[in-house]
Amino acid sequence: MGNALLVSNVILWVLTIGLVITVFALARQVGVLYERIAPAGALMISQGPSVGEVAPEFVLETLGGHPLKLGGVPSSSKSTLIFFLSPNCPVCNTLIPVLKSIGRSESKWLDIVFASDGDPEKQLAFVKQKELNQFPYVLSTELGMTYQVTKLPFAVLIDNKGVLRAKGLTNNREHLESLFEAMELGVASLQEFVSKRQQDVA
Repeated sequence: MGNALLVSNVILWVLTIGLVITVFALARQVGVLYERIAPAGALMISQGPSVGEVAPEFVLETLGGHPLKLGGVPSSSKSTLIFFLSPNCPVCNTLIPVLKSIGRSESKWLDIVFASDGDPEKQLAFVKQKELNQFPYVLSTELGMTYQVTKLPFAVLIDNKGVLRAKGLTNNREHLESLFEAMELGVASLQEFVSKRQQDVA
């Protein structure tokens, strides 16, 4: 009877130790999997102004006829998200409700500016159709060329000190939010953050 109890206790301890080892192995695999599927964020393009520099200064006129200053010495205490779009861009159109939502929820610290180029009448019709009258909307080929915008949608995040904090192609909400996360983390992009973490682990 005593031997049977001893054997059962030994088996129980072996099973417990095996379970602990399995849990640690699974936790490690979850960490590896997290690194692999971590959000890449907006795809940053190396061309144009560099993240960390003071954003180029532009004084533009909105479609509503109001002057608007972007970059340079800040004229506002808020950060600014410039969203480059086109009425003919399907992805841009799907992100407009997202940007409206962000504009409402983050209004205390963030201004959103829509930027495009082309025929002003068509752009005005687009603004009316998408109900974007509450946002500054500018037409400037020079602005897009300065930031080397070759694909849409593209976004640029400038902080309240006029410094360019993040930029990149933004195909979905996660890409947009990754710009804010990059600014909070003090990195140029989430790709850079994930890469540094992987190097630290290695």
